[in-house]
Amino acid sequence: MTTDLYEVLLAPHISEKATRLAEKHKQFVFRVRKDATKATVKAAVEKLFKVEVAEVRIALLKGKTKGGKIPGRRSDVKKAYVALKPGFDIQFGTGQ
Repeated sequence: MTTDLYEVLLAPHISEKATRLAEKHKQFVFRVRKDATKATVKAAVEKLFKVEVAEVRIALLKGKTKGGKIPGRRSDVKKAYVALKPGFDIQFGTGQ
């Protein structure tokens, strides 16, 4: 279990789906550590961005197996879908 909240969130996950969720539903997607829980993700987002979180959903995506000359496997990714309470927003890339 991670105790440092600054290490829970690895990066925002930027995609078309994530952008659509952010615009319509104030829901943001983050890549998080493998041992992160809903409670630690909620605490980290509230502390880092100074917002109030309504709900956190976690998804664990298994890595894809790649074939070819040198077979391998991509690493697993854990994502957190964070819904904010009304009146709060997170702006990425604007310096706020």
